[in-house]
Amino acid sequence: MKSLVLSLSLIVLFSCQHTAQNNPKQQAVKTAEPIEVPMTDGKAKAYFASGCFWCVENIYEHVKGVEEVISGYAGGHTNNPTYESSNTGQTGHAEAVEVIYDPNVVNFATLVDVYFGSQNPTQVNGQGGDRGSQYRSIIFYQTDAQKKIIQEKKTALATKLNQTVAAELYPFQKFWIAEGYHQDYEKNNPQNPYIQNVSIPRYERFKAKFPKLIKD
Repeated sequence: MKSLVLSLSLIVLFSCQHTAQNNPKQQAVKTAEPIEVPMTDGKAKAYFASGCFWCVENIYEHVKGVEEVISGYAGGHTNNPTYESSNTGQTGHAEAVEVIYDPNVVNFATLVDVYFGSQNPTQVNGQGGDRGSQYRSIIFYQTDAQKKIIQEKKTALATKLNQTVAAELYPFQKFWIAEGYHQDYEKNNPQNPYIQNVSIPRYERFKAKFPKLIKD
């Protein structure tokens, strides 16, 4: 399902090379007023796109203060996206996650640090062998304060690397929950070759850099 570096045939079969359409509807998504998601039972929500949502879900689920992570689609201009439709590159959506967290334990700024620290921040339209606009990097902001945090951290990282950081900033509009079989994919499919060769190594690299953020 996900592209693997292990085999050229798998890469050709599963890696989509489409880019999001640069049409008026997609431009409207980028310039819309952000929607702030209200807290529920003291928990807040944040939204990130960073390549394969299986990988990103697994990383954030290990972070202290994160209660739950849900895989889905965000950033596009069509309603009711599916895995198949988002993979065409025509809906504008990226594979994304909804991070439900306790702001008394972990704040939004730290979640942004997790985001940048768990990916290749300079790769455009993808992460690793997963390529295409549906795998592009996006951080969604709900308030001006969140937007400022993202901008400052992105600028600092670009200066440190002396390279352009690929992550886009989008005003949060809507999160569409992905199909059931995508949820908790790594937990439910630990022997999947993609999980073994891509997702787990990506998490282990993150864990080595941020051991203090990992749940006991």
